Amino acid sequence: MKKHTRLFALLAVLALVVAACGDGDAGDTTGEAADTTEAVTETTEAMVETTEAATETTEAMVETTVAAGGAITACQVTDTGGIDDKSFNQTAWKGVTDAQAAASADAESDYVESQVEADYAPNIQSMLDKGCDLIITVGFLLGDATKAAAEANPDQKFEILDFAYDPALDNVVGAVFKTNDAAYLAGYLAAGVTETGIVATYGGIQIPGAVTDFMDGFVWGVDYYNEINGTDVIVLGWDPETQTGVFTGDFESLDKGRQTTQSFVDEGADVILPVAGPVGEGSAALAQELGNVWVVGVDADWFDTLPQYADVILTSVLKGLDVAVSSVIADVAAGTYEGGTRLFTIEEDGVGLGAIADTVDPALVAEVETVRAGLIDGSIVAGG
Repeated sequence: MKKHTRLFALLAVLALVVAACGDGDAGDTTGEAADTTEAVTETTEAMVETTEAATETTEAMVETTVAAGGAITACQVTDTGGIDDKSFNQTAWKGVTDAQAAASADAESDYVESQVEADYAPNIQSMLDKGCDLIITVGFLLGDATKAAAEANPDQKFEILDFAYDPALDNVVGAVFKTNDAAYLAGYLAAGVTETGIVATYGGIQIPGAVTDFMDGFVWGVDYYNEINGTDVIVLGWDPETQTGVFTGDFESLDKGRQTTQSFVDEGADVILPVAGPVGEGSAALAQELGNVWVVGVDADWFDTLPQYADVILTSVLKGLDVAVSSVIADVAAGTYEGGTRLFTIEEDGVGLGAIADTVDPALVAEVETVRAGLIDGSIVAGG
């Protein structure tokens, strides 16, 4: 509309110029008339150029609007935790529903849940058969099945979360996350609230990056707190240097979460970071029963997904699976999709901290925010 308004304005100016020519004295010289004619010609040429530019801009706007407004089908294949795991799969699905709600990406949706590893390939095939515009596979364990399907279907667009290929695939976005920065903040916070001077972390399965990055960052954040405050808070369950620690061996057993947490509490820990999906709910349940024990959630904000444990949740280390999913859906809708590895960082809220318990000292919360700013501007480097 702005371009049309400018065109109308130019037409009005031209009319005024022509009117001015007609109102001149009969005694005007031929040279003055020629000057006026040249001015009119120049104005007309400028108007034509502006009209052409307006047409080009309008055409581009139409193309963008059609691309962005066209409905697409975004389909998710979950890992074995299920769509309502209160963690990884659920957060990814939130990205789909967020895209549905966004004006920039009118997306239809569907999902299929994997019960066991053998489901991965047939579940992906079911989404291929459905004709999905984008197939989202949730988690590194689907890496092989996703690659096989992508190579067999080069025109199909994929996104895989928490995994990337080397070399990259043109039709797969490998979404990875700098979670060690977010976990660094959680470690700093944990070191500031512990009353025993001992905190702990454990994982589900020892998978570099997807799991151990959380654990690395947590330990590094505790170390930084010790450095700044002259304390000696100890971390149980993980050693970043040797890459050895405690793992339950799965992402499903709440009982294993309880047992692992109890062993840490027996050693004096009063803040626990479980990097194990639904297994972590076992930690929260035990912490609530015992009292005087905090848990740190992962992936999603546990105040939202596990509100029944709100009294023992210190904070959550957020992995922006929803951000990664909704942004790639928007790219597909707008026609700007590109395969390859994409790193989601703290600067773009691709990772971060969730809500912090309101009983935490505001001064400590302010310190955490200062550390976050340092991670963003590079004055603080997690692990460096």
